[in-house]
Amino acid sequence: MASNQPAPEAPSSLSADAFGGPERTWEEWNPTAESIRPVRGKHRVAKQRGLARSSTVLGVGVIAAVGAGGMATAQSKPPVSISLPDSIADNLPDAKSLPGVGAFMSDEAEAAPVTAAAPLTSAGITTAEAEQGTTDAGEALRARILQQAEQQQAAADAEAKAAEEKAAAEKAAAEAKKQQDEAEAKAKAKAAAEKKAAEEAAAKKAEEERLAKLRASYTLPASGYTITSTYGQSGAMWSSGQHTGTDFAGAAGSPLKAVHSGTITSAGWSGSYGYRTVLQLEDGTEIWYAHQSSIDVSVGQKVSTGDTIGRMGATGNVTGVHLHLEVRTAGGSAMDPIAWLNSKGLNV
Repeated sequence: MASNQPAPEAPSSLSADAFGGPERTWEEWNPTAESIRPVRGKHRVAKQRGLARSSTVLGVGVIAAVGAGGMATAQSKPPVSISLPDSIADNLPDAKSLPGVGAFMSDEAEAAPVTAAAPLTSAGITTAEAEQGTTDAGEALRARILQQAEQQQAAADAEAKAAEEKAAAEKAAAEAKKQQDEAEAKAKAKAAAEKKAAEEAAAKKAEEERLAKLRASYTLPASGYTITSTYGQSGAMWSSGQHTGTDFAGAAGSPLKAVHSGTITSAGWSGSYGYRTVLQLEDGTEIWYAHQSSIDVSVGQKVSTGDTIGRMGATGNVTGVHLHLEVRTAGGSAMDPIAWLNSKGLNV
């Protein structure tokens, strides 16, 4: 360790009577600008940025450990004795004879055992270590400081790891939620498709039931027939130039049936139509039966679906035995008989 520089002495003079030597005169110490160098400004330590927490803690720990080791090493050195020249020591007065000092000194005090100086510090030193002497006090303290720094570094690493695990857990939860949302969306879409299919099936079933009811309430005008002429067909045989009904060819005298319940509004001879019967339905629609060989109903008669209203024949303007069937609206306009029968659930 560096030795301390002697402090400047104040001017004084020592007499030969006091110390038994020649008189010595000390010069006055007069400090000047050359002997004292002024300290200007402040020492500043640049603040380091970007150091990791663990590096800072470790650096501080090492500095503290080195300082503690130096202090402990200084304590272990033996005390330095101070001696005076014999010429001065012999002339010094006895301490007991000095006024105010001798009263505090006694033989018992002189005989008191000298205790060893306590070390400057014992921080971090256990009794076992001090007794065993295996580790220097400074080394033990430095080791503990380094251990503490390592523990703080481990704590920082654990905190960082926990943060990473938390972020990973949050990411996994978000991914799971996304998959769950997609699954729910697919389930909803599937349920909607199934619902739509069920509604379509229900609508189809309802239509079939409706047609079944219509088929039960409507029937074809003849059986064992062949379609020989259709609605709208052109030809010179018809006065209007076009066929206004549908021809059902069959055996002469076969029964002709009421397609639906209604009232007979006309029954008899009708020129080129031969014997004709007109059946008016509840909605005003008229069904014409022409070219009959005979008529089995009369005007004003109520008939039901399937009742016989006449017989198939070849009366009027014909080329063979058949039923000329016409369907007209309440206003008298003709329409396609086959399309009308199909709308009632009947297959012609």
